[in-house]
Amino acid sequence: MRAKAFIAAALAASLLSISAPARAGEDYGIGRPATSEEIAGWNIDVAPDGAGLPPGQGSVAQGAQIFADKCAACHGDHGQGKPMDALAGGAGTIATPKPVKTVGSYWPYATTLYDFIHRAMPFNAPQSLSPDEVYAVSAYVLFLNHLVPADAILDAKTLPKVAMPNRDAFVSAFTPAPGKAP
Repeated sequence: MRAKAFIAAALAASLLSISAPARAGEDYGIGRPATSEEIAGWNIDVAPDGAGLPPGQGSVAQGAQIFADKCAACHGDHGQGKPMDALAGGAGTIATPKPVKTVGSYWPYATTLYDFIHRAMPFNAPQSLSPDEVYAVSAYVLFLNHLVPADAILDAKTLPKVAMPNRDAFVSAFTPAPGKAP
């Protein structure tokens, strides 16, 4: 009998709590609005067209050294992978039964590489690389995929111009549909 009384009381309390639905914009006395500085600290994404890229630059040679120091342990000496994903190779495999999806064979935008490295790498210390270091590592990874020359220097103007081989295989809000004006 006691169990039935407890269940009845719990059910009544549940019904009372859902009888007054929350309303948008209602203040519950917890939290606070984010400051402009807090929002800016999280507003670090980079769009395919390069919007959001910071000032700075990096070369393939600089990137090779940074990659050796901070990336090779996970991605191999030349981006071949192991223990983590391969970053280089896979050219010409996307349309095959066993595609090798790497930065050079699969990714649609070079700016996505910058964005990902900046936000998430290295794995043990995300967001620890400076913009110059991220440009340099991006240049090195693109070089490993034969997409930029050995003397390439990337920055906010040159990185979005790197033509990725698989760009046209994606549908994006950033590119118009075939036959549509931009």
